[in-house]
Amino acid sequence: MTTRKATPLSGVDHPESRPGVGDVAKDADTGRVGLVMGQLGGRVQMRPVSGGIEWDAMPDRVTAVRAREELSARLAVRNGNSRSGL
Repeated sequence: MTTRKATPLSGVDHPESRPGVGDVAKDADTGRVGLVMGQLGGRVQMRPVSGGIEWDAMPDRVTAVRAREELSARLAVRNGNSRSGL
């Protein structure tokens, strides 16, 4: 069995390594972290982890987040929910 080395995400060079639907990703243009909801018209649709209105991002500017960034985004949602009694 061979071990496959992880490929850096660049979007353009390795489209198969882009985050997929349901993955947490970062829009490098805005700095926002969100869930990848799909792709339409050459744009990636993303939604805040906490829910809300989707925004469009350029596919080559959407990158996978590190585990720490994903945990931080999800924890912010949990903290917000606990403050509001949910």
